[in-house]
Amino acid sequence: MSSPVYVESLVRTRIDVSEIRTEILRKSLHMLIAFVPLLATIVGRGPSLALLAAGILLYTNAEVMRHRGKTIPVITRITRAATRSAENPNGIILGPITLGLGAMASLLLYPETAAAVAVYALAFGDGVSSLVGKALGRIRLPLLRGKSLEGSLACFVVVFGIAFRIIDSLFAAGLVALTATVLEAVPLKDMDNILMPVGAGFVAGLFLV
Repeated sequence: MSSPVYVESLVRTRIDVSEIRTEILRKSLHMLIAFVPLLATIVGRGPSLALLAAGILLYTNAEVMRHRGKTIPVITRITRAATRSAENPNGIILGPITLGLGAMASLLLYPETAAAVAVYALAFGDGVSSLVGKALGRIRLPLLRGKSLEGSLACFVVVFGIAFRIIDSLFAAGLVALTATVLEAVPLKDMDNILMPVGAGFVAGLFLV
């Protein structure tokens, strides 16, 4: 007969696997924002901003409809599948909204190259940080509501690589990566989707003038 400790261990493992699957889906969708710089290059900044705004409005409408007991095909289903267990399913899931706003802010505030650094930091730095933190995170950082050292280090490495490839300066890349990592670690829930690219884009812009 299985001991209570063994059963509890199995339950925790199943919960962890479920959460990791949810996070993989969530961050796979999150990383799609990386196409924004390419889109802006092809169709221009104005149309890209318009498309982002339309996407935010469409998603927000889908969330309002969901709360009224109605569903919008595909969008509502994906939202439910990507909702974390710690999130209130009866509340508005803000992640996609702040993600779009973060990309819009990057395009509005910074020149093309700095905006690209900002959006790539948001897409891949934040995305990889969450995945590594969920799967491998063991050392929890004080006062940061569950953020892990492993996740933050992953964010730094990814953003450093992106920034160095674009700016071609070790010092600049390190400063951009440090800024992005600190802002990603701030426990403001989904608001880091706005703060992180704005901060990373600002620092990148200092070296791209």
